[in-house]
Amino acid sequence: MRFFAAALLALLVGLQYRLWLSDDGIRGVITLKSAVSAQTVENAKLTRRNGQLVAEVRDLKEGMAALEERARNDLGMIGANETFYQVVDGEPHANAPPEAAGPPPQRLPIQRTSR
Repeated sequence: MRFFAAALLALLVGLQYRLWLSDDGIRGVITLKSAVSAQTVENAKLTRRNGQLVAEVRDLKEGMAALEERARNDLGMIGANETFYQVVDGEPHANAPPEAAGPPPQRLPIQRTSR
């Protein structure tokens, strides 16, 4: 009977060790749950980004407004029926350092209307 009780106790200790401390036990499950939650957050971010990219591609394929905006902002282009005006804040003083002159002038396209 003592041998049977010792064998059952050894079996119980072995199973508890495997349950609590091995890589495929509770510790492994906790590790996998945290990895799944981190991957879920990453997938949500990438899904939002993909949605934005799909919308941008659709705008570029279908509408000319997005294409014109890209051409204006990225390439500095102006339309055929527009006049380019450069707005300058004022003349910097001759002895002032260059950084005191302010930001560089902005390019502002103005829509010309015919009357």
